[in-house]
Amino acid sequence: MLTHDRLVKLYRDLDDQDVLSIYVDGDQHDPAQRDAWRTRLDAAVAATRRSLSADGNGRSEGFEQAWAHVARELRPLGDAFLPHRGWVAFATSGGLRHAEGLTAAMPDLVRWERGIRVAPYVRALKQERPVYVAVVDSRRARLFEHVEGDLHEMEGLRADTFVGDLTDVGVRKRASRTSGQRGETSSDHAQRILDVASDRMLKSVIAALEERAGAQGVLVLGGTPEMVHRLATALPRRFADRVEERPALHFDMTVPEVRQEVRSAAGDLRERTHLRLVQELADAARSGGNGSLGAEDTEIALREGRVDTLLLSRDFIQSQPDYADQCVGTAFAQGADVEEVSGEAGEQLDREGGGVVARLRFRTEREVVSSPDRARSSVG
Repeated sequence: MLTHDRLVKLYRDLDDQDVLSIYVDGDQHDPAQRDAWRTRLDAAVAATRRSLSADGNGRSEGFEQAWAHVARELRPLGDAFLPHRGWVAFATSGGLRHAEGLTAAMPDLVRWERGIRVAPYVRALKQERPVYVAVVDSRRARLFEHVEGDLHEMEGLRADTFVGDLTDVGVRKRASRTSGQRGETSSDHAQRILDVASDRMLKSVIAALEERAGAQGVLVLGGTPEMVHRLATALPRRFADRVEERPALHFDMTVPEVRQEVRSAAGDLRERTHLRLVQELADAARSGGNGSLGAEDTEIALREGRVDTLLLSRDFIQSQPDYADQCVGTAFAQGADVEEVSGEAGEQLDREGGGVVARLRFRTEREVVSSPDRARSSVG
């Protein structure tokens, strides 16, 4: 899958060329509809072909050449299900520039225009962040890595549970400066050893998560409640907004079961993060901070190269595809991050900002002066 940086590079490389952008919704499950995606795609290609012929602008030949490259890439799939929930391709008359299956569902779309149609791909970027899973109890830990829809189990960890022959058959005397101190039973001594071993295992789990998750990875924790709590509280503070606890995760789950739970957990965490970010940026916009709320103010900030992070609701992208694509492309041109938000966060963004909000690198003097009036207006 394209990363954010690779998508931006592709956008910039092709911004002055005619590009065929194709998105296909492959999220089908009914065997009777296994070739429905191809029927829809063929109809969209035929409609684009008719439109180009009617325009008479001489661009039909380039379109046919680009479509031939894409059709050749699709040929091995026949009329079967697409192997992924979505599929995307970008082609010029000179060749296929990119094609891949995507783990995120895509809209059906065919466009022959200057530059790539980039806004729909933003949905797939949400799958870019890796997810690391730790399922722990007092003696063992299962670790998983979930990247681009694929889950694999990493080497697990076990506490050192060998405590020798310490059956509870007497009292273990321990050295003491005070006479008459009660001894320690062998079972108590064994439990202390197990506790030390569990602590050592947790430190190893945290070290592995820190090394792999870095600054972007998401953490999902499962296992026994006591150990999940200990692990969550021992993690460094920088993971505070990237941790999801899932009591449903347990040691006997199969890898497919873990995958399903992890996808659900990552989605819940992402939605909470987006909701918090929408609220934060909307408040910043109203109070004169580094935020812009609504299409009008955000478009001005985009033209002036002041956007650091752009959030668009899914409804905004679907209802205004051309305008949304223009916003995304302008954001990419200035190195800004772009995210699509949906669910509760998307609904709030639609209500408060018409589907658009942004974090700004800086505000202009004009905005600083006018923002108090806007804030009072929004309250009234």
